[in-house]
Amino acid sequence: MTAFTWDAFSANLGWAAATSLAVMLGTFAIAWNLGVHRVVDIAWGVAFAAVGVMTFGLSGGQGDPARRVLVTVLTVVWGLRLAVHIARRGGGHGEDPRYEAMLARARGNRNLYALRMIYLLQGALVWLVSLPVQAAQYAPRPLSALAFAGSAVWVVGLSFETVGDAQLARFKANPANRGRIMDQGLWRLTRHPNYFGDFCVWWGLFLVGCDGGWQAAVVSVVSPLVMSGLLISGSGKRLLERHMAGRPGWDAYVARTSGFFPRPPRRG
Repeated sequence: MTAFTWDAFSANLGWAAATSLAVMLGTFAIAWNLGVHRVVDIAWGVAFAAVGVMTFGLSGGQGDPARRVLVTVLTVVWGLRLAVHIARRGGGHGEDPRYEAMLARARGNRNLYALRMIYLLQGALVWLVSLPVQAAQYAPRPLSALAFAGSAVWVVGLSFETVGDAQLARFKANPANRGRIMDQGLWRLTRHPNYFGDFCVWWGLFLVGCDGGWQAAVVSVVSPLVMSGLLISGSGKRLLERHMAGRPGWDAYVARTSGFFPRPPRRG
């Protein structure tokens, strides 16, 4: 295979949309039964893993075999780690305050409002953000230095997410830290090591796809741009900081700590 197979990739886009939709609709049915819509956050990572596996199955004989395996493994590892972490963190808790505030604006049936504004929207975002994963598996060129550079960026991202989440969990588990702002470990370098990690993961996957040819880069560059916007200005950093504003010590933490990209804390 020496050329990007546009017909096969176009068909894959439809199957990816159907896969993402199936995961979200199944999660909606579970949430309706439980009466708690925060379970959709678990489905976010699962949906990416499902799209990656589905695309791997469809792209056999199309793209470079090594890249297909690489991008599938990277996607599944990231998606399932995130899903497991969120499931553990949210176990035994009620509704997420973000969704509670959103559903308070509903007119009519809250569950149907949640279906439109949460599940279908997130399903569409999974399809859009996963474009580098889909395109990379149809890219014909063998792996080269750019793919390994992208994998290194992915490793940095997963490390920030995993270590940052573990550090925050240990901090919260200590009763002596109740009411305090987490400013230790990676949280000294950035107020959002987990969001910065997500940023690196998706730019890394994009680079792995770009390594396969310009076609993969053109059709998927929107993905890391959208994810970056969501993390920095959308439902990530902006909403969380709005929730944290006013807590004791928060203003001082903001003054000395980077808002996103890691750097040593400011003095004074």
